[in-house]
Amino acid sequence: MADNKNKIFMGGLFAAAVILGLLAGNSGKTLAPQGGSSADAGKTEEPEQGSSETAVPEETAAAVTVAEKGTGITVTKADDWSSQFPNQYETYMLNNENSEVHEYTEEHPYIQRIYAGYGFAKSYGSARGHTYVITDLTSTGRPHKLANCFTCKTSDFTAKALNEGDSAYAEAFEDFVDQITDPFGCFHCHSNEPGKMYVTHTYLSDALGSDLTKIDAATLSCGQCHSEYYFDPATKATTFAYTSLAGMNPDDMLAYENALVDGEGNMFADWVDEENGIRKLKVQHPEFETINGEGSPHGSSSSMLKLSCADCHMGQTKADDGTTFTNHNWTSPLDNQALLDSNCSQCHKDLAAEVEKTQSEYWTRVDALAEQLKGLNDDLTAAINDGKIADDKLDEVRLTLRNAQWYWDFVFVENSNGVHNPTLTKHCLDQAEELMGQAAQLMQ
Repeated sequence: MADNKNKIFMGGLFAAAVILGLLAGNSGKTLAPQGGSSADAGKTEEPEQGSSETAVPEETAAAVTVAEKGTGITVTKADDWSSQFPNQYETYMLNNENSEVHEYTEEHPYIQRIYAGYGFAKSYGSARGHTYVITDLTSTGRPHKLANCFTCKTSDFTAKALNEGDSAYAEAFEDFVDQITDPFGCFHCHSNEPGKMYVTHTYLSDALGSDLTKIDAATLSCGQCHSEYYFDPATKATTFAYTSLAGMNPDDMLAYENALVDGEGNMFADWVDEENGIRKLKVQHPEFETINGEGSPHGSSSSMLKLSCADCHMGQTKADDGTTFTNHNWTSPLDNQALLDSNCSQCHKDLAAEVEKTQSEYWTRVDALAEQLKGLNDDLTAAINDGKIADDKLDEVRLTLRNAQWYWDFVFVENSNGVHNPTLTKHCLDQAEELMGQAAQLMQ
């Protein structure tokens, strides 16, 4: 099982949203990074491997353009760019080779209880090459009600949300299926303009506001989809639980979602556990928040190196004719020997060994805390059924376990298995363990 777990990360899950140099957009608002100028906006010059320019400091981060809404934009499909950008397209299609899927409900049986009553308890397949996203979404064992499930799965829905606004998210899932012409493609990161970086999912720019310019465009491309979100209860729109970089951390994000209440005063929940009444939250792959979080060795504002997702998960490749281009086969750095030799080895003596050690420690603790969380859910159910918990303690226990599960899930669903930010990972697991201890005490 350990080999399979490590292979999940080694498949290069985090950077799959970055499609550099293949295509981009319509008219939009260009935002230059702080310390730069609008004259730099849209530049796509990228360093050769081994160059000291690989680490992108904040003041020289590539600028990004935020796509405009309501322009009637249509999607230029990835296939349509194949002749103009053959190298990028050929490497993009190599994502088909990442075809293996692991069923998490079998590998981690405890999630059948932790997620009980929610779709992920029934079917939870591991991510694979992003060229499979539509197949995976439409064939999963989880039920889908609304089209908002397509938010990051197809360029067609991205364009629809830009053109129609929040109403697109509330459309029926089945009604949208026949509208798909392009799966996850170039449009997400480039709109319809070659070589220019776009934020086409405007909920990201809404969440960051003026802080958007503090993050490299390549990382923003990933962050549009590899992030924690919720569906707004009223509009069903994909929404982030923060409004600035300062709030982009698991503590403040939990407080944000805990403060959301419906018209009847009920705390927001992705679902309610029917066995014990806990109003639970389901975290979604928060790579963006993790790599940019405090303590991140590569991505945070205080890190020695300020690397984009593309620096580690894409890299430069030399074609047969000597042309250097950005590789669009999204992989782990461990699968890119040229990158390891020219860049990573400057700081890491044996990166593979470091990753193995970090992930081994991660799984030992994640699995142990998951079993504890599963047991506490069962204990609360039994206490309720047997009338052994006082009414004045019940809501407190439910809230405590809701919060504990948030912190555990924030780590469990983050696709690097602890590697992107070991400091933040430890913080979340420490919080989960402390809260579970409090819940156990309350039930005594």
